[in-house]
Amino acid sequence: MQDTAASPKLTARQQQILSLIQSTIARTGAPPTRAEIAAELGFKSANAAEEHLQALARKGVIELVSGTSRGIRLRRADLQSINESRERQMALPLPGLAQLVLPLIGRVAAGSPILAQEHVDQTYAVEPGLFQRTPDYLLRVRGMSMRDVGILDGDLLAVAATREARNGQIVVARLGDDVTVKRYMRLRDHIELHAENPDYPTIVVEPGEPFEIEGLAVGLIRNSFQN
Repeated sequence: MQDTAASPKLTARQQQILSLIQSTIARTGAPPTRAEIAAELGFKSANAAEEHLQALARKGVIELVSGTSRGIRLRRADLQSINESRERQMALPLPGLAQLVLPLIGRVAAGSPILAQEHVDQTYAVEPGLFQRTPDYLLRVRGMSMRDVGILDGDLLAVAATREARNGQIVVARLGDDVTVKRYMRLRDHIELHAENPDYPTIVVEPGEPFEIEGLAVGLIRNSFQN
């Protein structure tokens, strides 16, 4: 078993990649893809990023999860440190900075608009710079289907309202009377909604079935006061 008290020695490039992973998770709540790492650091291909990730995994700094493009997990202590930092940032007063006031959506009634007033539990004032794109509302996450990208039960997911998404993005989708958070994949003859937890099945949406994208996940707030 690796001694978690000692930090493994990393090359400059490995430290750069680890810092990118940490900053991306802190900013968006999810790790970067291999392609995003390659683009950010100027690698010629995603394979080069994969080689460095494998080296980091061998040193015990990260864990790689097969079957998903964002299958990168930090050590529990590192992830906890990021979460605590984000919580402190949310708690700090920010005098002089414009605050973004967002409605927090709780349970969504069947067939009604997600931003209907009866769904708003409360409002939050947050710093706009916390998010990669300006959100329109916060949605309280229910369940652990997106656990492996750090989206946990009770978290507040920042959502930008939109009806469109690219493959691989995390969306808020309406399936008939249900609203769910999943990774979106549009294939030639159907849509798939992928969980980031092997205990949950992929949801397949066939043509003609009731389906609509409600929004795009653009950030995450870990609620330290949740039960």
